[in-house]
Amino acid sequence: MKPINETTNNRVSHTFQPIYNMNSTILILGTFPSVKSRETQFYYGHPQNRFWKVIAGVFQCEIPQTNEEKKQMLFDNNIALWDVIESCDIVGSSDSSIQNVIANDLGMILNNSNIKKIYANGKTAAKLYEKYTESVTKKPIITLPSTSPANAAYRLEQLVDTWGLIDIKKSNNL
Repeated sequence: MKPINETTNNRVSHTFQPIYNMNSTILILGTFPSVKSRETQFYYGHPQNRFWKVIAGVFQCEIPQTNEEKKQMLFDNNIALWDVIESCDIVGSSDSSIQNVIANDLGMILNNSNIKKIYANGKTAAKLYEKYTESVTKKPIITLPSTSPANAAYRLEQLVDTWGLIDIKKSNNL
């Protein structure tokens, strides 16, 4: 793998697969993997990203440490995880620098799972989904605040509270 230049625009492709199974009812979409996630070849790999802490907080479980524990937590809570973008031009991890987008084909997830709702991890993911994908899927997206460390407006507790609406069991009063 060639080194990632964090100061110039690079054409980059998504290199790891979505996480889902036939029981997935929730799809969470990010924009595109960060530099750290691309290096580790797994979602939300930057230690300051709060995604795994937020999901653990919503579902009241231990914060997963390994990639296998992270996958298991997603499966245990019927969550599918992927990104809107398959490839783009990007500077480092900056969503604001994204250009020349090719969107991921969500058909493989939607056709092989039981997705009821789609959520965006942040406004940029939602905007990109609406621009490139919603007309194909015909499914709306619900925007949640980004778990990125760049989103300093939200403390961890606020993120957990806001993200709590992904808990379909609670939201359906089951």
